[in-house]
Amino acid sequence: MFSNSIKQRLTALALAGAALALPTAAMAGVVVKSTGPSATRYPVGSKVDDNATITLKAGDVITVLTANGTRVIKGAGTFRVGDRPQVAADRFASLTRKRAATRVRTGAVRGEPAEGNPTNPSLWYVDVTRSGTVCLYDLATVRLWRPGAPDTITYRMFNRENGTSVDVTFDETVTVAALDPTRLPIVEGAPYSITGPDNATSAQVSFVLLQGDFEAPDTLAEALIAKGCSVQLDLLASGLEADAEASGL
Repeated sequence: MFSNSIKQRLTALALAGAALALPTAAMAGVVVKSTGPSATRYPVGSKVDDNATITLKAGDVITVLTANGTRVIKGAGTFRVGDRPQVAADRFASLTRKRAATRVRTGAVRGEPAEGNPTNPSLWYVDVTRSGTVCLYDLATVRLWRPGAPDTITYRMFNRENGTSVDVTFDETVTVAALDPTRLPIVEGAPYSITGPDNATSAQVSFVLLQGDFEAPDTLAEALIAKGCSVQLDLLASGLEADAEASGL
């Protein structure tokens, strides 16, 4: 007969073996961009495991962000989600770098005139041409961005609830201007309109605070989706997708 000590050792070994035999949890990615015939099967915000396979049709393009990188999958065919993700650390860092305003008065950032279709260089700049909810870490350092143009143009931003407004002028190659929080306080959830020089509305926006830091693309994407910040999600997805495709994915 076995002694109690031997029985205990055998039991411990059996439990350890069972634990090793358990399958490891697959890392889940989040779909951040989905176009084509299968877009309804893999909508933005859906989760897919790295070990999962998905079947796409001709014309499908699905972009998945995981903790390991970006995966751009194009149909037709059957694909394993976790195969060959591309890490775009530099692009992610550039898009998400927090750039606090250094002046209380309206400030500006100059840049070289953009060729073709310029894109917003930061998730935290408010695009004056895009409507939607904007996620920010700090509502006292809001900056507006306009597509580069070699001319001077003034936009007006106002709170539709109380009528408070401020004019922001972009001179020549200036593409980023900081709002003065004393002249136009930004209130979470309040509706704001941005109008151009012809008084036509170019964007309607509202703001929501992000709680905590998100240092990985997939967790940031999930936070943007949860808050309804679709314009920033699209910018994040497009930037990382471009880098992934440039890497030969």
